[in-house]
Formats: sequence, C-alpha cells, structure tokens
Amino acid sequence: MKSWFLTIAFSGCMVVTCSASGVSDTAALLGRWDLTVYMNGRPVPSWFEVIKSGTRMLVGRFVGGGGSARPVSRYHFVDGKLSFSIPPQWEREDRDLSVEGHFQGDSLVGTMVVPSGQMYNWVGYRAPALVRTAEPVWGDPVSIFDGKTLTGWHASGNTNQWVAADGILRSPHSGSNILTDGRYMDFKLHIEFRYPKESNSGVYLRGRYEVQIEDLEGAEPPNDVIGAVYGFLPPSVPASKGPGDWQTYDITLVGRLVTVVFNGQTVICNAEIPGITGGALNSHEGEPGPIYLQGDHGPIDYRNITIAVPK
Repeated sequence: MKSWFLTIAFSGCMVVTCSASGVSDTAALLGRWDLTVYMNGRPVPSWFEVIKSGTRMLVGRFVGGGGSARPVSRYHFVDGKLSFSIPPQWEREDRDLSVEGHFQGDSLVGTMVVPSGQMYNWVGYRAPALVRTAEPVWGDPVSIFDGKTLTGWHASGNTNQWVAADGILRSPHSGSNILTDGRYMDFKLHIEFRYPKESNSGVYLRGRYEVQIEDLEGAEPPNDVIGAVYGFLPPSVPASKGPGDWQTYDITLVGRLVTVVFNGQTVICNAEIPGITGGALNSHEGEPGPIYLQGDHGPIDYRNITIAVPK
C-alpha cells in the first residue's frame, strides 16, 4: 500500500514544557487517537499514538491516509498548544508537514499544512481499546463471493475494472478498490490470491487494517512486505510462493488481536494491531467494516473467499 491520500508521521520524540497545567495536559495526550482530516470536504483517516519515554519526553507513531506508520519526530506542547513538523514520506514535495492542535473537551482539534502548502482542519478522538472479555464461539464459514458475479460487492471508485468469472474475482489492471456490502467486526476470513510479478494488493480487515500482498519478501522494512499488517506487524517467517501461484491467507481478527496464517504457516500470532493502516476507509475503529480488496496497484486475482463470525 503506497497510494497517497495524506501521509503524516512523527520521527522522533516530543518535548514538553512542564508547568502545573502542562503536566496534566501531557498525561491526557498519552494513548492512541483516531483522527479525521478534512481535505476539501473529503474526510481522510489518520491515527497517532503517544508513549511516554523517560520523565519529560513523549514518543509515538503516526499514520495518514496513505503510506505506512512512521516513528515520531519531536513534539512541542506549550501552554496547551501542540505542534510538530515531520519530513515527507511519499509526497513529491520536499517541504515538511506541519501540525498544530489543542484539546477541545475530550477531543483534539487543529490544523495541518501538508508538503504542497495546503492547510486542512482535523479532529481526533481517543481510539477504543477493543478488548474482548470472552473467547468467541464461531459460526460456520459462509462464502462471500459466488464465483460468477459481483453480488455482495461494490467498487469504491467511479469506474469498476473488477470482473467475476470461473470462480475468480479479478482486477486485470489498476483501478478501483472493491468492498463487501456486508460489514464485520470479529471474524475468521479465508481468502486465496494470485498476483503477477511486481504487482501489489492488500486485504483490508474492517476496511481499516491492511494485510499486505506484494511481490516483495525479505526486504526492509519487514513490516511492509507480503504477510505483514502494513507498517505495523512483520511476518515471523517468509511463506510466500512468489508471483503466479495461488496462495492463501487465513486471518482471525478479534478486537485488535490478529492471527495470520499464510500458506499454512502462522506468520502473525494473536498480535495487537495498534491502529489503522494507510489507505483505510475511515478511522472509526469501534465500528464494524467491510472486507476491502486493493485494486489500484496492479493486477490481482482472488477466489474462495469465506468468512465466519461469532454466533
């Protein structure tokens, strides 16, 4: 996933000016935040995490509408005002992205200036923990692709290059992404895929968390390669068969905890997904969402798509 809607990140640690009010406000910043950036009337999801390092520094990660999670740079929080600047990631311009914000009740609000020089408003809400108190009891898996039509699916763009025939859901070239009409919270997903050399796709869980598919394995950083939860969780072992072969993901998502079995090998085991990945549909992490397949980065085939949900 490298498409650019908005790419924002921190790349270091925050500096806090301590005062009687600053200590309290700084503590309120700790944790994870789901953001929405309003770009020319279009909501673009983002996310950030703030972790305390030592007694006066804060570090974290930030994800924008495209690209991957990046480490925090330096944060300033003075007299209740938050500000930071970060270098570009996939943007073509060389200018930093600059952000300002402050608390408004329990939420954060502010502005950001992207490398192109445009300014946008944003609002952030504390991300839900998504902790489950009991193990799910799973129902039987059901097919969500009939192998012949696009029934139950819809394209995200104005044009639809996806076709269904002979048991295969195919995107023959770059174009729109495709989503299920159904929305899911916790589930077990089985999906098979095949990609040509140098192609790139991804399976988005709840429309927010991408499990990467790409003709790339063993490269750095490992959390961006096939089998990874993009930008966050690397696969523990290489398991790809390479381009041209049918391959399989069996993915279990419960709350934030994900297990990815790739071609029969467990490459991610009950690991926490911290937040949304680049390309997410929205940042509403507490809500169910669709299965979303990326079709804007080259040809890709899918087949035998089933899902099981808790009874």
